[in-house]
Amino acid sequence: MTSVSIREVAPRDGLQNEDPVPTDAKIRLIDALSRTGVRRIEAVSFVHPKAIPQMADADEVWGGMWRNPDVRYSALIPNTRGAQRAIAAGFREIEVVVSASDTHNRRNLNRSTDESLDDITQLIPLVHEAGATLEVIVATSFGCPYEGDIDPDRVAGIVARVRADGADRIAFGDTTGMGTPRRVRDLLSAVRPDLLHFHNTRGTGLANILTALELGVTEFDASAGGLGGCPYAPGASGNVATEEVVHMLHDMGVDTGIDLDRLIQAAELAEEIVGRSLPSGVLRAGPRTRLV
Repeated sequence: MTSVSIREVAPRDGLQNEDPVPTDAKIRLIDALSRTGVRRIEAVSFVHPKAIPQMADADEVWGGMWRNPDVRYSALIPNTRGAQRAIAAGFREIEVVVSASDTHNRRNLNRSTDESLDDITQLIPLVHEAGATLEVIVATSFGCPYEGDIDPDRVAGIVARVRADGADRIAFGDTTGMGTPRRVRDLLSAVRPDLLHFHNTRGTGLANILTALELGVTEFDASAGGLGGCPYAPGASGNVATEEVVHMLHDMGVDTGIDLDRLIQAAELAEEIVGRSLPSGVLRAGPRTRLV
């Protein structure tokens, strides 16, 4: 393993779990992250403002931010209407989420998992006709706060369906940090994703990434400062912190293409924007953690 690709999700997944912040602050954060060397950024989400008011200014953020030509920017959408908005805005990398847990899917999207899958079947041709790609994120893949354990075969069934429907990429989300190295091995033995998204609610985020690396996965989501969570998952604290992941990988001799100093500065900006200390251990430890 010589290199790993990280998608930075703080601007969307991170900020959606905070009190709404000004549009210009979001733009400053994305611009700072765009200068770190990260090659993928999840910039906005096209959801109904009544559902997630933190993302109500998606068009304004996308229109005002600097777009680094070396960075691929993506948008999350909940349904066909969201896909239409993302396409109209000019996005060519789109993500849609569906929960392996029916209960969580109803809390998150107000419909069953099967209903979401039916919608995904319809929107895949729409996305492809626009020249865009669709990544399906399977939330609660490692466990659900309402239903508990999730059978890997259920996740595998969802993946089989969306792949047959033409989905371009698959990601697994550890929505409440229930993932452990054992759960990672069990799920990846049943079905393989393109990317993994871990939360650090129970402190297992880095261990899960290391386990996934050993199993051959090389793409991960992470969030500056450990910012984030899920509004519809009780107890879901932040995502695994990007700077912690980068620090660990660089110390292992694994290249990410990311400048750790600039990344730490971006995470410090995220702290300033949300007005509270974020959980990242790298931010607390100071410059001794900054590898060169």
